Amino acid sequence: MDAIKKRMEALRLEAEESSTKADELKAQVNKLETETTQKEQEVTSLSHKNQVLEAEVEKLEALVKTYKDEAGAGAQAGSQAESMQRKIQVLEEEAEESDRTIRELNEKLRQTDVKSGHYERKVQALEAARDQWETKYEEKSKEYEKVKKELDDFVNEIGNI
Repeated sequence: MDAIKKRMEALRLEAEESSTKADELKAQVNKLETETTQKEQEVTSLSHKNQVLEAEVEKLEALVKTYKDEAGAGAQAGSQAESMQRKIQVLEEEAEESDRTIRELNEKLRQTDVKSGHYERKVQALEAARDQWETKYEEKSKEYEKVKKELDDFVNEIGNI
């Protein structure tokens, strides 16, 4: 009877541990989903910033062309064209940096998606294992009750003798 109680307690502890582990993994999945959402927002923000910078580069390139046309009119126009060219160069460098950042974020997002899928599969496996343990626990509880009743009946019969 003590062995059954010990086994029941062990099964109960295993079920609690499985439940705790499943909760932890669910929390990890939620955290990864939150991180994924944040990374997607960053990518969107950087994409928008990149588009704005590219539009700005196009505007500045148009201005540079205009300034180059007017450069023949005087030295002042030439210095403005140089200034605009420097601005274009800076903006192009910023656009390249934004592109690199977007590529890095896309890679991190892909890795996060892979990890998220992995953890989701782990959670599903743990939930299935937990369900199996719960079923086994219920079966063992029924067996325990049956054996206990038989033992009580046997004790009553011996007591009546």
